[in-house]
Amino acid sequence: MKNRLAGNIALFLTALIWGLGFVAQRAGMEFIGPFTFNAVRSFLGALSLVPLILWVKYSKVDTRTPIRKYVQRVGLAKAGISCGIALFIAMSIQQYCMQFVGAGKAGFITALYIIFVPIFSVFMGSKIAKRVIFSVFLSVIGLYLLCFHPDGGYSIYDLWLLIGALFYGAHILVVDNYSRVHPIKASCVQFLVVGILSLIPMFLLENPTLNSLIECKIPLLYAGFLACGVAYTLQMFGQKHTFPILASLILCLESVFAVIGGALILGEILNAREIIGCILMISGFIIANTKVEQRF
Repeated sequence: MKNRLAGNIALFLTALIWGLGFVAQRAGMEFIGPFTFNAVRSFLGALSLVPLILWVKYSKVDTRTPIRKYVQRVGLAKAGISCGIALFIAMSIQQYCMQFVGAGKAGFITALYIIFVPIFSVFMGSKIAKRVIFSVFLSVIGLYLLCFHPDGGYSIYDLWLLIGALFYGAHILVVDNYSRVHPIKASCVQFLVVGILSLIPMFLLENPTLNSLIECKIPLLYAGFLACGVAYTLQMFGQKHTFPILASLILCLESVFAVIGGALILGEILNAREIIGCILMISGFIIANTKVEQRF
């Protein structure tokens, strides 16, 4: 019970950091391209974990056998690469779209992964409850009110953010699949994978300069050290002590923090139609994850 509480607190802190991270991501697009932003933030995230990994390594005597070490290293590589690929796709879509979509709206659309996680679980052998079907219905209506406007239709970037949410949902399930792997080391490896993969479109599509990186230092430092290094490690720790659908419920609170941060820091304001859409989406989030497991 104590471990589950600690895990849930870790996931709540993750949601808080991620929610405010949307503000940093949006602000960063004023200076550099999305793939440059993701590459630098990912390498910063990996770098921030190195001291902690070294401290853990040298703070106790390693009694593992060579075979045990090999097995754990293989498992770590599989976890880091699998999580990294899923995260790279999700982060790339999200960051690119944030050039054109506000932090608050992007946060809410991205948080639809909380609906996709239960749906994905069905294909993994779980039964889908009626409340999940109803929550999908509510969330679709909310998404329509949030993204579709009578005067201007909808933005293609809203649709891409929705696709990105699919991959964030997949990332949560991949993390859960490797929950037995050392969370800090796995987090470090996944960021190295994201950073390396982001370098390819960065050099092909963008032209980053040292001056632009310096101008973007505050958003990059927040997104790198906090939103990546700290938050994703907290996520991996939290998911070791709770169930994936409950984890997605807690993590979806990032959308609320994204709206609050967008309003307080960036001055973004949602109209009445969009606010109603957000309320319906939050309702769908909560309903989808009510009484998920008897073990709760």
